[in-house]
Amino acid sequence: MKIVACNSNRALADALSAYLNLPLARASIRRFSDMEVFVEIHENVRGEDVFVIQSTCYPANDNLMELLVTLDALRRGSAQRITAVIPYYGYGRQDRKSGPRTPISAKLVANLITVAGADRVLTVDLHAGQIQGFFDIPLDNLYAAPVFIKDMEQRFHADEMMIVSPDIGGVFRARLIAKRFGSDLAIVDKRRESAGVSEVMHVIGEVADRHCILIDDIVDSAGTICNASVALMEAGAASVSAYATHGVLSGGAVARLSASPLQRLVITDSIPATEAVRVAHNVEQVSIAPLMAEAMRRISDEASVSSLFD
Repeated sequence: MKIVACNSNRALADALSAYLNLPLARASIRRFSDMEVFVEIHENVRGEDVFVIQSTCYPANDNLMELLVTLDALRRGSAQRITAVIPYYGYGRQDRKSGPRTPISAKLVANLITVAGADRVLTVDLHAGQIQGFFDIPLDNLYAAPVFIKDMEQRFHADEMMIVSPDIGGVFRARLIAKRFGSDLAIVDKRRESAGVSEVMHVIGEVADRHCILIDDIVDSAGTICNASVALMEAGAASVSAYATHGVLSGGAVARLSASPLQRLVITDSIPATEAVRVAHNVEQVSIAPLMAEAMRRISDEASVSSLFD
């Protein structure tokens, strides 16, 4: 078993290496003067079970290309099996045709990863479950819920909690955590009455005097989660916190979060934290390295991955 780390999330790769007590394979991943990606593996990988660590986060295209070229280098080096470990699967939000003449980029990226040489994929909290079907190779989709549940148990009492989905599409994800605590579930229904008119948030559920916890998979601009926190406070919530697997947090997202009534936003290290995220007073990061490392160990040992969530 060997681990090859690309450049997008070296901190997470180092944490995985430490957990598994396995040093990272020696490799060079650099750029030519015109920014073409060049990869060279400095160890023998013939017949090895190789795991490539790379989040396809910002800059998404550069990181995706690094992953593809690394997969090709390993395939041509005769690795026995290559697993693409993608903590954050970029382009996952483009999982269907949203209008005429628009792409399904999540499927295109799946094709690229497969053709480049991956034999299987390990990822965390895909934006849409159907993306698993875009791959013709095995894909293990881990859930960050156990990491979040552990943090929640240290901070909240189950009888005071209200698990909240910030939109209709995230109800399934929120319901899993609500079921674990035996808590009630609320939904924030987001509607835009007409073009150019701001969104109206309707809270479905009794949230008054409850500690509301928003559950989401991706926080990008943070507009939805900030608006939802305002709506919940206006509905009488005692406090509002949020847990999201992937903290994209682009543009002015961190400033928007800082100005919101959100008590705290907890994200994972599937995407490396920027300096703005590290200094934000209400954004915290927890590690998914133990969860991912255990899944990697089980894949290598041909053991069950799904039993991690039993």
